[in-house]
Amino acid sequence: MKIISWNVNGVRAVMKKDFMESFKSMGADILCLQETKAQDDQVAEALAEFNDYHIFSNSAVKKGYSGTAIISKEKPLNISKDMGIEEHDQEGRVLCAEYEQFFLVTVYVPNSGSALKRLDYRQQWDKDFYNYLKKLEETKPVLVCGDFNVAHTDIDLARPKPNYNKSAGYMQDEIDGMDRFTKGGLKDTFRHFYPELTDKYSWWSYRAGARGKNVGWRIDYFLASDSFIPQLKDAFIHHEIMGSDHCPVGIELK
Repeated sequence: MKIISWNVNGVRAVMKKDFMESFKSMGADILCLQETKAQDDQVAEALAEFNDYHIFSNSAVKKGYSGTAIISKEKPLNISKDMGIEEHDQEGRVLCAEYEQFFLVTVYVPNSGSALKRLDYRQQWDKDFYNYLKKLEETKPVLVCGDFNVAHTDIDLARPKPNYNKSAGYMQDEIDGMDRFTKGGLKDTFRHFYPELTDKYSWWSYRAGARGKNVGWRIDYFLASDSFIPQLKDAFIHHEIMGSDHCPVGIELK
């Protein structure tokens, strides 16, 4: 089984950018989307071509903002939305599909913002999301994927020194939040297979030709419960797939 995650920066926009061809080339059994920027009915309409798949979405109250979705070949046992915390559940950022062997959560973690206005909120989010995942884990292993809006270590972005504690996505408070996941039983699958591989990123600014120069950040992740790691065959980043400022990331199960 191949599971892929992609921040598409607008599901209606990406459908106009060879999305179906990209999907077919990746061979995903499950595709998790973030930043759909659409209401549930608009997601269903945009993905109408996926008539052989089960489609689920969680949309923000605010139209054209945030949002997550799951496209799955196999019908999940159950689908749930949000964390059950009113403060966090207005933006469609969490969508969970339960399968026989695991929970699959797709997440679009809040960005701290260019002026770091949401950094405090982001810290609370990270704590509450971690607790939410650990609660799921009491029942069965968890796979969680999506845009975490943080580069975890200095090899996860092209220019660590000028960004450290200055830019959203590489603040120590955000790094601490990711540490909580990785030290708390949820392994970064890409680093499990490729602990020291550099120059592998999942997001590039649209400015100054950053993608062509590969001046990027690895802020999209697949985390897995420690107990599920033996079931993994590989983790990968599809940097060649275009259509968004992010590229798809994924895992393959044995």
